[in-house]
Amino acid sequence: MMDTHWIDQFRGLSTLPENVKRYLVDESRVMKVPSGTVVFGPGSVPDSLLFLIAGRVRVQQTSESGRDIVLYRVEAGESCVLTTACLLAHEPYSAEGVTETDTIAVAIPRGAFDRLMASSREFREFVLTAYARRITDLFRVIDDVAFGRIDVRLAGRLLSLATEGDELATTHQQLATELGTAREVVSRVLHDFQKRGFVAQSRGRITLLDRSRIQRVADSA
Repeated sequence: MMDTHWIDQFRGLSTLPENVKRYLVDESRVMKVPSGTVVFGPGSVPDSLLFLIAGRVRVQQTSESGRDIVLYRVEAGESCVLTTACLLAHEPYSAEGVTETDTIAVAIPRGAFDRLMASSREFREFVLTAYARRITDLFRVIDDVAFGRIDVRLAGRLLSLATEGDELATTHQQLATELGTAREVVSRVLHDFQKRGFVAQSRGRITLLDRSRIQRVADSA
């Protein structure tokens, strides 16, 4: 019996016809990538589509002025929409992907990807549905950067990053990258949050003191 355990982690792949599953398993390879690894960067051309089994990858872009912004994160059970777009268009990457944790991924080579996109309606629907869902997320990022209040965005990002307790190991510059703004702007808002008793700050660390009030700020848009 073929080992398709990783396929079952991806919504949509588990319902593929058995012959397509077998082809994916036969053509794929499992990769283990340590935390902090740049898995792709601007100008490089993807040679495979990655499905994340475990871990997290941060995708970020640098503007012409040198300012970074986090576009999205790829979590376990997801694939990277930018890689999909580059594979479909035969274009190089315009952003950078960095593993935030030790990561395990399945790589589907370009040749197999192209053949399945051409021959399997079910695989094509899976890829395009995931692509459309992530594009919607990217439009939200654009809307937030263009029109969102920075205090609201920062409050929401602090809460989303604090998944393992109330203490975050992060800097003002890293938060600025998350939000696509200047470090000075983040520092000013965090100073205000500290005066209001929302957070406490030390070098490289931010502690959430009052999640409920931070949540109210995040919800006040």
